[in-house]
Amino acid sequence: MCGIVGYIGFRNATDVLIDGLRRLEYRGYDSAGVAVRTPAGLRVVKRSGKLAALESALKEEHLEGPLGIGHTRWATHGAPTDPNAHPHTTEDGRIAVIHNGIIENYLELKEALKARGHRFTSETDSEVLAHLIEEKYQGDLFQALKEALKEVRGAYAVVVAHEDHQEIVAARTVSPLVIGLGEGENFLASDVPALLPYTRRMVFLHDGDLARITREGVEVTDLQGNPLEREAVEIDWTLEAAEKGGFPHYMLKEIYEQPWVLENTLGGRLREEEGDVELGLGLDPMAIDRIHVIACGTAAYAGWYGKYLLEALARIPTEWDVASEYRYRDPVVDERTLAIAISQSGETIDTLEGLREAKRKGARTLGVINAKGSSITREVEDVLYIHAGPEIGVASTKAYMAMLAAMAMLAVHFGRKRGILSKEEAQRLLKEMRKLPRLVEEVLEKRPLIAHIAEKYHQAQDFLFLGRHVQAPTAYEGALKLKEISYIHAEAYPAGEMKHGPIALIDEHLPVVVLATKGPLYEKTLSNIQEVRARGGKVIAIATEGDAEIPKLAQDVLYVPEVHPLLAPIVSVVPLQLLAYEIAVLLGRDVDQPRNLAKSVTVE
Repeated sequence: MCGIVGYIGFRNATDVLIDGLRRLEYRGYDSAGVAVRTPAGLRVVKRSGKLAALESALKEEHLEGPLGIGHTRWATHGAPTDPNAHPHTTEDGRIAVIHNGIIENYLELKEALKARGHRFTSETDSEVLAHLIEEKYQGDLFQALKEALKEVRGAYAVVVAHEDHQEIVAARTVSPLVIGLGEGENFLASDVPALLPYTRRMVFLHDGDLARITREGVEVTDLQGNPLEREAVEIDWTLEAAEKGGFPHYMLKEIYEQPWVLENTLGGRLREEEGDVELGLGLDPMAIDRIHVIACGTAAYAGWYGKYLLEALARIPTEWDVASEYRYRDPVVDERTLAIAISQSGETIDTLEGLREAKRKGARTLGVINAKGSSITREVEDVLYIHAGPEIGVASTKAYMAMLAAMAMLAVHFGRKRGILSKEEAQRLLKEMRKLPRLVEEVLEKRPLIAHIAEKYHQAQDFLFLGRHVQAPTAYEGALKLKEISYIHAEAYPAGEMKHGPIALIDEHLPVVVLATKGPLYEKTLSNIQEVRARGGKVIAIATEGDAEIPKLAQDVLYVPEVHPLLAPIVSVVPLQLLAYEIAVLLGRDVDQPRNLAKSVTVE
């Protein structure tokens, strides 16, 4: 999730770029850079670290010119270093490229380009774009970009400048790009806040759009070169609202970013033809006899989900522990134990100390982490980055989604390497994973119905959440979300445990949310719903589309698309996030900063 800014007009481009990047720094802050078309040619300055490091370098460079592109990076491929910072250029420095997203086939493109004599200076997937465009360039930069993208698979917002051209060319698929329209000048950015000081007239590019931007205007086509009409929109957001993408809260914005997050987490890693996943880990799964998953809060439920998959697909005995308890229970660990620490921030103190306890006892270590350069990433032997981008809302949503996807990939990878999971079953799972971004988008379209259900139940004093097998962690996560942001008391249980105590809570005042998607334990879950109904409880069911039985048993049904049962939690958690959000809003809660909570818990 990187910040992109472009400018062409009569101002000094450097000033516009830095101002825009400052407003987008929440989107990426590992490194930053600019390319400006000066009288001496295209000049690039870039630095790792916060934007201030780039600003300091620019004081010495005095870049002046009316055209430029700039970028703040949230690192995916390659560490946050000066060479890996954007913009990336061709060997002669005449073409500069900035890119947000992931080029899935970058490795094969890179090898082919190197074989044809291209020299690479970074570890990024983005640099292949500069060299591809150079090969296609025959005097028309727009045409060169169009031809280059025909060889590219993945998600991208790509922006290109050439020292011989008074224009900026750009394209997008999945990753957002917006054009700002001025008088004698035009602008480009990955998000609206960068442009608000200069213009309120915006053109939002769609998937598959290419744009040529000059001082005089904007031309948009599709990838085949067919002209497109894109209507200009007048933006009336405040700057704060713009940073939230027009959403009233960061949490809601981040819920709606989840399809993109899944593209980012899975992108470039799934190898369907081989029936495997490329995670870049040094681990030998054959050298592992047991796994300990260590995490807190939302991340702990992602770890619980991971336990089910690691045992089902790789047949590795897996323990799931709340990190604050793990370090004090004297866990049985040896050198054939893998300790997996899961954390969005990579700074959670209980998780960090649990990891250290496992290391002291000789365990191998793996971090499933969002924040690069964090404490946990420095202490583990391997890192599986989830690539969720910065998460501002205190109640985690998109990071949880990315953690689930990461644990599913890890289980497939271990299962294949240990010879437990067949190639055919792995391919089936990977094919289903490919569908997840689209399926999550389908669930997001059901928000009006979820808001209606929230209206019915937002005055309840208590909620009960039930789920079985991989949906048990989903139930716990749903209850946690409701507690965190609405302050309503909510309990979660594996559905089979209900009759061992919690059934005493059920009466006509208690809403019971049941994860009842199709799977091996579907009939047993229906029996649990019958038990709730018999005692007057109000059932809100999360069910698979096409299920004709559930409406006979539940007062309210939220349908989700059908997917492989082991992947169902990735789709099913979305309505629970939205239900918690809508209830919290109706109750007037501070959704983004709920009371008593912090984004990262760094004290015990």
